[in-house]
Parts: sequence; structure tokens; C-alpha cells
Amino acid sequence: MTGNRRPTIKTVAARAGVGRTTVSRVVNGSDLVSADARARVLAAIKELNYVPNSVARGLVTNRTDAVALVIPESESRLGSEPFFAALIRGVSGALAESRTQLQLMLVRDQAERDQLTESVATRRVDGVLLVSVHSEDRLPGMLEEMGLPTVLAGRRDAGERLSYVNSDNAGGATAAVRHLLEGGRRRIATVSGPLDMDVGRSRLAGWRSAHEEAGVPAGELLVETGDFTEEGGRRAMRLLLERAPDLDAVFAASDLMAVGALAELRRRGRRVPGDVAVVGFEDSVLARHTDPPLTTVRQPVEELGRTMARILTDITRHGAPRQQVTLPTELVVRESS
Repeated sequence: MTGNRRPTIKTVAARAGVGRTTVSRVVNGSDLVSADARARVLAAIKELNYVPNSVARGLVTNRTDAVALVIPESESRLGSEPFFAALIRGVSGALAESRTQLQLMLVRDQAERDQLTESVATRRVDGVLLVSVHSEDRLPGMLEEMGLPTVLAGRRDAGERLSYVNSDNAGGATAAVRHLLEGGRRRIATVSGPLDMDVGRSRLAGWRSAHEEAGVPAGELLVETGDFTEEGGRRAMRLLLERAPDLDAVFAASDLMAVGALAELRRRGRRVPGDVAVVGFEDSVLARHTDPPLTTVRQPVEELGRTMARILTDITRHGAPRQQVTLPTELVVRESS
């Protein structure tokens, strides 16, 4: 396409090599279309970022009273991380108040991404709640271009354009490391989250900030990147101990990674907190049942989910403007530090 003209049903038909009636049937969910034609039409819709007129006419008069919670993670990740369960509870509770149907969609491969595109293009949902946002993820931009209201859990970066609900990740991490420094720890390692996620970068920035305000050098050998899983925490702790065997504390950017770190410290014969203090982030149910119970940063995950759902409802039903919300965090001190 050239210029700024919006693609039309005629443009889509030409690109897909079908008639306009076929495009209309695909857009409206008709079964009277062959699988091959449907695939070509959906590919053209995606390529052209075509938005059906029913979307452009306004959400108030064209509502489906359904929203999609999109999580680009595997079932095993969904089941093993308490964060997702708490977030879903918050979202579903808020949507129940407005009698809005929730569709949970896992987007793990191109086929499931195409299914999401079809749901958006054919107006099967009024909006999307998107979780696990990575900097280079094309989904947020695609949803924005297709004109579908979208609220993110977290953000891609500090210049995020879309609505989002975030936790005070940097402030929470700073409080955690400040607590360790005030307790006399001086070789404080960190297991960061993925650095292609704002949450990972922000919690790492908080680790650095606490060192800077205390005038204590933050050694780069004491940083290891994790993936928010228990095994990732265990692996990172192993690498940290190999590089810096004299470390006396570790801040893990999630409770699940802290659990992995505790397991590796136990395997190495390191006492917690006697030899190494450990602090996590989230205050999930896991934190109260580790040995010893885990000091952690509480983030209000259910409230995060509720706030996301309410913002999306405000947009889809009342035409509310973009909203960007950061929820406070709180240090919870237990026996691991």
C-alpha cells in the first residue's frame, strides 16, 4: 500500500485473490468459505492491518461483552507460576462484576497468533488484556494498529503508548536491597528477570540504585539473568557462586527464582540467612512455605488484574482515554534475611 489510505474490503479481496463477498463472510464468521480461501483472507487482513468497519463504527454499539486475556506462555509456565493464577483471579473477579465474558488465550506459536488475529479481525472480543510483555513482541503493536482496546500487564518500556498497569518494580527492588545493606550485607548478588522485559530491567535498576545511594559498589560479576522460573533461579545461583563464592546475599527478581536459589544454596551447604541472605519479589504463597520463610517484596497481583479489567471496561463501554497505573509495592521481612 502507498500513502495513508486505510485498506478496504476491496483491497483485502484483491490481495487474497478472492471476491469481496468471500472477505465479508470471513469477517463475519460465516462457515460458507473454504479453508484455503479463509487462510488467504486472514493472511491478507494481517498483512494489510485491515480493520472491519464494524470496529471503526464504535465499540458501544458493536460490543460482544467478551474480552481476551492473552498470555504468550506455555501451559506448564501458566500452571507453575503463582503470578498467573493471582492475575487471572483478579481479572475474572472484576469482569464478573460487569458481566463480561473472559476468554483465556495462550499464544505459543504462529498458529495461535493467527487465531488471535482472526478473533480481532472478526470482532469476537471487545478488547485484549496482554500479559508477559517483551520489548520486541509484535502483539501490542499489532493490536494497536487494528484499533482494538488493549491493556498491558506491565509495559514494554518507559515510553509505552498503550494503557497498562504496572507494579513499582524499581522501588520495590531498591527497598529489598536497602534492607540487605542495612543488615550488614556487602556482596549482594541479584538474579534478574529477562532483560528484554521492562520488569526485568526495572528490578535490576532498583538493585543498582540501592547500592548507589549507600555508596557501595555494585559488582557486575554479581548479576545473573534468570527467566522467572525455579530452574532458572537454581542455575543463576550456581553461576553466581562460581564467580563470587564470597557473596553474602542475593536478591532474586521473583519468588520462584528465589526458591531455586534457596535449593542451590542448600545443596552447596550454605546456611540461610547465616551465610547468605535471600530476598524475593512478589510475596506469592510460596514465600510463606520456604525453609526458611522468604523475605520478599509484595506486589498486589490480584489488584493488578482487577485494575487492568476495569480500565479495559472503561475504554470499551465508556470510551475512556488511555490509562497508565503503577501500583505500590511493600517489603515483607521474614526469616530468610
